[in-house]
Amino acid sequence: MTTFDKREEGFEKKFAHDEELKFKAYARRNKLLGLWAAELLGKTGPDADAYAKEVVMADFEEAGEDDVARKVIADLAPTGVNDQQVRAKMNELLAIAVAQIQSE
Repeated sequence: MTTFDKREEGFEKKFAHDEELKFKAYARRNKLLGLWAAELLGKTGPDADAYAKEVVMADFEEAGEDDVARKVIADLAPTGVNDQQVRAKMNELLAIAVAQIQSE
């Protein structure tokens, strides 16, 4: 194996590792978002956990985070929470999720 091959393999491993961390961070963010929204909806305990799982699963509907935002925005519409508030919370919770994953 040449030095170039070793270097290429190293880059591939780093890319795979970074993608895994990114996936975990977004999944954690979505769970935190679901728990936040569940609280606003008056859900507690197992109901809150079930709602958080629904939010996480919503991310698999299409690429990007719009599917998650759309679900939470629609669910929170009766509470008066708007699109900007949900998206701001998503950004805030992503930073928290990344910090949690890095501390593990």
